[in-house]
Amino acid sequence: MDKSFKNVIIKDNFYQSSSFFPMPLTLIGTLDEKGEKTSFGAYSLIFPYYIAGKDCYAMILECRNTSNTAKGLLRHGKCTINFLPFSKKNFKQHVDLGFPGDTPEEKMKSFMFETIDGLSQEETTEPCPKIIKEALQVFECTWVKDLDGAQNDIVQDEYFPPFHNFNGITSKYGAHFILKIDHILIKDKYYKSIINGATRSNYCPLPTNWGYRDSKYFWCSGFKRPTPIGIPNRAIDLTSLHYAAKRLNTDVTFTDDALKTLVKVPRPFLKLVLQGCVNWADENGVKVIAEKEMKIISDKRAKEKGKIK
Repeated sequence: MDKSFKNVIIKDNFYQSSSFFPMPLTLIGTLDEKGEKTSFGAYSLIFPYYIAGKDCYAMILECRNTSNTAKGLLRHGKCTINFLPFSKKNFKQHVDLGFPGDTPEEKMKSFMFETIDGLSQEETTEPCPKIIKEALQVFECTWVKDLDGAQNDIVQDEYFPPFHNFNGITSKYGAHFILKIDHILIKDKYYKSIINGATRSNYCPLPTNWGYRDSKYFWCSGFKRPTPIGIPNRAIDLTSLHYAAKRLNTDVTFTDDALKTLVKVPRPFLKLVLQGCVNWADENGVKVIAEKEMKIISDKRAKEKGKIK
């Protein structure tokens, strides 16, 4: 091994005790025991889980199984994941809300943000956790409790084996929650960035958290404008496109002009894109897909993308 590297002992909480790992900085809102008020806890171990090919999109949260957030999810199954802009004042609020052992009432005594109803609350008469008005984006989520047989997990003072593998109570002190994303709410400026295209000036300015170190400090870095690099121009030749189209299990065919519109599709996604075109053709009674049909399909996808709220 190159002597510029050192082998670090891997310890508990290795992401901050044995390495440097960039993470999001979030405040997660859950309902209290009575299901009446929302309290917030600070979390960074929250990551995308189901990103495609499933019947839902989901995040995964890792947390202490006796935390207020874990209790709120076990009792009510709902949460909001709030992403706020960086400032030293905001970061201090995250640190205060991340301190273990405080009750929901104690945590919220010095809460400095404004809470409001989210979209989920407009869709039901049942109480839902609030969202933070100052947040730049919010994920409203529902715990998928039936995965890994976690539907019978309840709030307890302590937990004993057997534990689940990836959802619910997963260890003596830990829990994982697979959270179906019900809505992604985002402030108008950054919504336009998603719909119309991101630039350095309209990129959502979210901070990066680095965790707790040396038994002294929590570390976080503010946002700097990101640097874009263009996607490599690796066009697929027409012969390869014909070959891929002919391998599909269908009697739908593509004209050369139709296939030429796909030359910049990355090869790993080509079959998926072609199959999507075939599915549209089957639904609309089309046997030959020409350039005109490809434009219709493209417009349909653009319209669906524009419906993101």
